[in-house]
Amino acid sequence: MAESTPDRALTRLVAWIDQRFPLTKVVEEHATKYYAPKNFNFWYYFGVLASVVLVLQLLTGIWLTMAYVPSGDGAFASVEYIMRDVEYGDIIRYLHSTGASAFFVVVYLHMFRGLAYGSYQRPRELVWLIGIGIFLVLMAEGFFGYLLPWGNMSYWGAQVIVSLVGAIPVIGEDLMIWVRGDYLMSEITLNRFFALHVVALPLALVGLVFVHIVALHKVGSNNPDGVEIKDNKDENGIPVDGIPFHPYYTVHDFQATIVFLFIFCAVVFFAPEMFGYFLEKPNFEQANPLKTPELIAPVWYYTPYYSMLRASTFPLFGLQAKFWGFVVMVAAILMPAMLPWLDRSPVRSMRYKGLASKVMLALLVVSFFILGYLGTIHTTPLTTGMAQVCTMIYFAYFVLMPWYTRVERTKTPPERLT
Repeated sequence: MAESTPDRALTRLVAWIDQRFPLTKVVEEHATKYYAPKNFNFWYYFGVLASVVLVLQLLTGIWLTMAYVPSGDGAFASVEYIMRDVEYGDIIRYLHSTGASAFFVVVYLHMFRGLAYGSYQRPRELVWLIGIGIFLVLMAEGFFGYLLPWGNMSYWGAQVIVSLVGAIPVIGEDLMIWVRGDYLMSEITLNRFFALHVVALPLALVGLVFVHIVALHKVGSNNPDGVEIKDNKDENGIPVDGIPFHPYYTVHDFQATIVFLFIFCAVVFFAPEMFGYFLEKPNFEQANPLKTPELIAPVWYYTPYYSMLRASTFPLFGLQAKFWGFVVMVAAILMPAMLPWLDRSPVRSMRYKGLASKVMLALLVVSFFILGYLGTIHTTPLTTGMAQVCTMIYFAYFVLMPWYTRVERTKTPPERLT
């Protein structure tokens, strides 16, 4: 059958582009001829959903900056103006604020899948490290953006976190002033956080996501069985247990995206504040250095680490407890980067690891949830003790991993995907 006129025109256009840019090669390498394992399950949705939320955050962020004023007198008023007077401004603002929480939901689930299926093991160490880099930049992006509404909780939450730097011996005080740009949280702090949130960190985030995908497609995707599909190829060099990413998984991921957007929009339209977990009540008041909120706590996605910070209540080696809390919090965030060298198991997937790995992963998840809740309430001797126990469980998962992954009895993975 002869090609129609539109088809011939499209073919000529693609050929013209290919002479000047490797369009077809890129599409084939990363989509139509990139073979992914055929046994992807529910847990493999969250990588693409993270990309969807990233695009959503970039678009809504651009719209918000058109009306936002990064000044001490204008920031809170401009947010009120966006909410009340800009057409669809309230929806755009809620899309962005809810999107921040959605970003961390999908990223945490994406990281859990990596833990469960051993996606950090050889040859994917670099993919995992780049992913940890994305997580760190995302945490910084969320923190800097949290101050921008210039609400009272934003102001005091940022004040507490930035003041932690002051606990570092010798250089702490000077470093804290350098971070703030002033002796107190002020307009200059707001301006520099705005610049980092709107320009520097989004560029870093997009760049890291790009190299994350390129690195992943270089070594190939992991799967629930932890079996390398590249080890079983047909006479044409195509993995027998692989299928082209496009159109099979693009359609698969499109369905998941539609379901996600339904849930996401339901939250935006009916519960954008999520009972104070996404947007706290004190943040509907303008920043006031003379009025401290009854409970100063970060947004929910930081509260597990905030609980670990508060769990350090005693000085050590002549250094104050505040410093050790800061060290514990930073260590908890960075510890997952060591997983490729801590896991000594001969198998990747939790399906074939021993009971010890499964119990430790379950304890990690439970302790993380408990720490997250404890970070949203006032401290008492009981809650502090619980936070200390959960912090020890969290670190035990990583510190003890070289031992329990080496001595436990594992099952033999199949030669091909199940």
